[in-house]
Amino acid sequence: MNSLVFLCAQKVVCHHATLHGALDFLPKELYPVLFKAAFMDKKIHALQDLVQTWPFPVLSFQKLLRKCQHCERALIRERPNRLCVQTIILGVETYLIKMLEDRHRSKSKGQRLQILDMTGLQDEGQGPESMSLWSRTVTLAKACLDISKQQSKCMKRASKRRKGPYNNSVVLPPPQPIFVDVWVDLFVNSTSYGVLKDALQINSNNALRLRCRDFRAEELSIASTVGLLEFLDPVGVRQVDLRFNNLGLSGLRVVLPHLAKFTKLASLKLPYSNIDVRRLTVGMEGSLQYFATQLSRLACLKELNLGSSRLSGKLTQLLGDLQNPLESLELAFCYLLPNDLAYLSQSLHTPALKKLDLSGNNLSDCLLQPFQVLLTEASGTLMHLDIMESRLMDTHLSTLLPALCRCSRLRYLGVFGNPISTKGLKNLLHRTVGLSDLKLVIYPYPVDCYGEDLPWPPTSSNLLNGLVDEEKFSRVNNELQQMLLSANRADAVWTTNLCRHNSLDYFSL
Repeated sequence: MNSLVFLCAQKVVCHHATLHGALDFLPKELYPVLFKAAFMDKKIHALQDLVQTWPFPVLSFQKLLRKCQHCERALIRERPNRLCVQTIILGVETYLIKMLEDRHRSKSKGQRLQILDMTGLQDEGQGPESMSLWSRTVTLAKACLDISKQQSKCMKRASKRRKGPYNNSVVLPPPQPIFVDVWVDLFVNSTSYGVLKDALQINSNNALRLRCRDFRAEELSIASTVGLLEFLDPVGVRQVDLRFNNLGLSGLRVVLPHLAKFTKLASLKLPYSNIDVRRLTVGMEGSLQYFATQLSRLACLKELNLGSSRLSGKLTQLLGDLQNPLESLELAFCYLLPNDLAYLSQSLHTPALKKLDLSGNNLSDCLLQPFQVLLTEASGTLMHLDIMESRLMDTHLSTLLPALCRCSRLRYLGVFGNPISTKGLKNLLHRTVGLSDLKLVIYPYPVDCYGEDLPWPPTSSNLLNGLVDEEKFSRVNNELQQMLLSANRADAVWTTNLCRHNSLDYFSL
């Protein structure tokens, strides 16, 4: 239930004229609750006024939009409204332009707002009224360019005023710099590359400065990728995500040295990078070793994603020289061999693993036993386990259950796309229902809910494209939900909805 203070704040932001006239007299302690009320109710005029007169040095989305004593709703976990986000950015622009103009007229009252923290906003399941990470990146880049133009105009006008009236050699001291640092997650592709590059090029001297926390780039050339990495301020970058860029080992050899400057880099994601070590030439062997050497220089690395790279038999070489244990390792569709999992189960990484993704590797055959050992070794820390599309049938699942049930901290389990029967799913639920932290399970459509024409054993493609008897599945789903209720586990979600999967992130573990 919302507090009386918040209910009053909602009433105030509904009357923009009243709020506008009262801002000079409002206690600054009321600004945060007014901001959240205006954001929640999409009162854009109130939002713009609040931003332009913000009395604190920091305006943080994560702090202002989280669940608080006044409002139970955590807006930071919801899709951000496009108009609200645009209004806040425009409000900061207007504030900066006024500060720049007042400074050069010697009318400045001193800068208040110095940091706008926009990190942590959601970027999934976009709707017509929401604003994606890509759109936020473009909007902020354009705002930086607009401020730069305005700043240049103000500086030209000011340069004339700074000269003394009688002697051109008498120059007044330059005014104090004015700036707002925008902490933000950036997402760029070939369409938005140009505008972001232009914004980052002027970043150091601009009044509106982008400070990147998580950087994601898709479908860029090697030169474009390196160019943007060079322009990023290294302070504060915690994640670099380069995907669908077709880098290959030769491209990674060029890109990876540019990551060394990010001394706080905790997460590196390189999925779909076109790496295939199964047929290495002499030159490629050297590139693989160079790749491993560059990884070992990332002293703070805690998360590594090499999904959809063909790494057969090379995990020891790639991960063996890392300085500290990884806490998140994603190796989906990597064509792993038994010796890869054998190395992993004995490595320094496994006792520290919180997140493990081995989806798409055939765990039903020669990988089953080494995976069982790996799961046992990781059971003390593992919170997130993905083994989707791994060809696991009921018998394989039964083999893994003793190790799985030892994972007392497990919060998430993904087994979608495996040929498991209704009986197998019920057994899985019955055996894992005692894992009190396990709140989300993404399970497959049972094989007995498909038509009789389903090939056996079915491939992942057969399961994804096969026709499911919805009536049968509805009955199975109801039975699973009833089992959860009977076990007093209404807090646990068992679903076939893959959209739930994207909401889990290493930094939230």
